[in-house]
Amino acid sequence: MRLLVIALSGLILLIQYPLWLGKGGLLRVWEMERQIESQRQINAGLQARNAALDAEVRDLKKGLEAVEERARNELGMIRRDEIFFQLPGDATPRSR
Repeated sequence: MRLLVIALSGLILLIQYPLWLGKGGLLRVWEMERQIESQRQINAGLQARNAALDAEVRDLKKGLEAVEERARNELGMIRRDEIFFQLPGDATPRSR
């Protein structure tokens, strides 16, 4: 009787091995779920970046305001009828 219990216990443990540690086991499933969630977060960030770029492209195609704004901010350009004033960057005196 005792030998039968030991044999059946051994068989139960052998059946459990593929469930936990096998190719499609629970540990592998948990790891894959973690990787999927990580990739979903990366994709969400990339989708937000793509949406911002799409909005910028549509704005550039639609009108000249966006082109003018970029020319002013990035290239420092001004119109012919404007007067340019340059102010010092840090006008406040420093206290020691």
